[in-house]
Amino acid sequence: MWIETVAALPGKAVFQSPVSESSLTRCAAALGHPVPADLVALLRESDGIEDEYGDGIVWSAEHIATENRNLREDADFATLYMPFEPLLFFADAGNGDLFALLSAIDRPDVFVWDHETDSRTWVAPNLATYLEWRQTGQIEV
Repeated sequence: MWIETVAALPGKAVFQSPVSESSLTRCAAALGHPVPADLVALLRESDGIEDEYGDGIVWSAEHIATENRNLREDADFATLYMPFEPLLFFADAGNGDLFALLSAIDRPDVFVWDHETDSRTWVAPNLATYLEWRQTGQIEV
């Protein structure tokens, strides 16, 4: 379902092989909480999606785990930014800004974190709409 949905949208999308269950388990363990169901379903079809420039429309499970762990554990970031624990980063805009789901609240909304201002701005009501709007340019990156 996810690959067909994204492939039908304008813009180039490069799909990866499906994620392994062990990678999903390691990702959730590294995060310290479950990965949202829609993101899991997408990763089971393609463990990451890139645009024509190699930017992560959706990161791989390993990248999700690594990036979130690095942001949450960096002592310097803790003094510069609001806490990252409420966010589950899963994609980048290619300019330093990151896209996130909410990790602790059962809401499907997607937000963008601005790395220069530390703002967290709503960009889409769910993962499917994020993918559509990102590929059609309604979310500017």
